[in-house]
Amino acid sequence: MVEKNAPKTPPKKRSRPFRSAVLRGLGVLAPPLLTVVIFIWIGGTTYDYVIRPVKNSVREALVWYLADIRDFPSGNVAYEGDSVYRRMSDGRFVPVPVYEFVAKHDRGETIPSTSRDLYRRYVELNYLRPYYVIPFILSIFLLLLYLLGKSLSAGIGRFFSSLMDKAINRVPVVRNVYSGVKQVSDFMFSERNIEFNRIVAVEFPRKGIWSIGFVTGESFLEIQAVANEPVLTIFIGLSPLPFSGYTVQCLKSECVDLNITFDQACQFLISCGVIVPSQQQLPKPSVPVEELAIENPPTEEQLPPDPAV
Repeated sequence: MVEKNAPKTPPKKRSRPFRSAVLRGLGVLAPPLLTVVIFIWIGGTTYDYVIRPVKNSVREALVWYLADIRDFPSGNVAYEGDSVYRRMSDGRFVPVPVYEFVAKHDRGETIPSTSRDLYRRYVELNYLRPYYVIPFILSIFLLLLYLLGKSLSAGIGRFFSSLMDKAINRVPVVRNVYSGVKQVSDFMFSERNIEFNRIVAVEFPRKGIWSIGFVTGESFLEIQAVANEPVLTIFIGLSPLPFSGYTVQCLKSECVDLNITFDQACQFLISCGVIVPSQQQLPKPSVPVEELAIENPPTEEQLPPDPAV
């Protein structure tokens, strides 16, 4: 006869070695692959929207400055002084050395047929090679960033920046995206004068609920006088944007110092508690909890009373 309150043996889970191995392999390869994909996407986006437009603008300026395109009455070859010109498909003439230079480098490929396109290709091959263009554009970009940063430190720069922010914030849909992106960029690229030298845990917003806080300094003198003990100013970060949150005053005795760094605290908040620092993780039991319950079944005194009795 089976006892009514006897503990039931939980069904054993089916082992799936192939699935587990695939998931473990994916967990190992996913971070580096995603990192490479993100950097490739950033590089491609930068090339498409920054380097290529600047390169095309510089190319057109050089073509306008260097192009020696002439009009002659007839014939496929024309002479002017010591210069020899060749007729193109648009009926205009270009210097023969320019045509031969492009034909030499584009051997086996289609040579541009019009005079303007031929000079565009000539400028790309002669002046706009990648090892010239990329360092030049990066230098110009850094110079623009420096000048923009210096202007923002002055009054006129802040005026135009605030004017642009106000204009964008009036657009209904764009302002929601822009405000979030601006908060992230301000947090990442602005110089932070606040030094979070201590990471603590405090009971916030009520007793029994713990939140991670960043100690920013001492509290107000009047608050410490009323509390009659040291009080700290703490910034409580919110998930998943830890740079937005609350500033609270908390008794020093009610703060629990955490052995984690600022980066680890931010990772914990951004991941909504998924990424826990290794030094703060609980040790995993060697025996599952279900097996412990089976090996040590509860006694009759520990079992709840039978409602039918």
